[in-house]
Amino acid sequence: MIRFDVQFKPNPDWERQFADKQVTALEQTAAALYSDLVLSQTVPFDTGTLQNVLTYPDYTAAKDGIIRLVSTGPYARRLYYHPEYNFRTDKNPFAGGRWFDPYMAGHAKGDFVAKTFAEMIAELI
Repeated sequence: MIRFDVQFKPNPDWERQFADKQVTALEQTAAALYSDLVLSQTVPFDTGTLQNVLTYPDYTAAKDGIIRLVSTGPYARRLYYHPEYNFRTDKNPFAGGRWFDPYMAGHAKGDFVAKTFAEMIAELI
């Protein structure tokens, strides 16, 4: 019987660089998610304010591993949680409520974030 005693001592510089790359990949993933959301043409669109100004990636907690895609504004919540509204479809043909749902687990693009993050981190390493 052959036995091995292996110890792993990571280089502190490598750990710091990898942590920085994780944050960068996470930020790039959020930007890709926002771009995909805009390209999917599902956000209600009248003047474009909700989609182009009031929806944005929030990077403030990126170092903690948290990225948020935020839709804000006085009417964002009302539009998001009421898909029964008669949304205009002349500018965004698939406009409707709950525009983040396709990116949730179990939905059409449920693996978008995980796949995109894996691609981004692979490019950086």
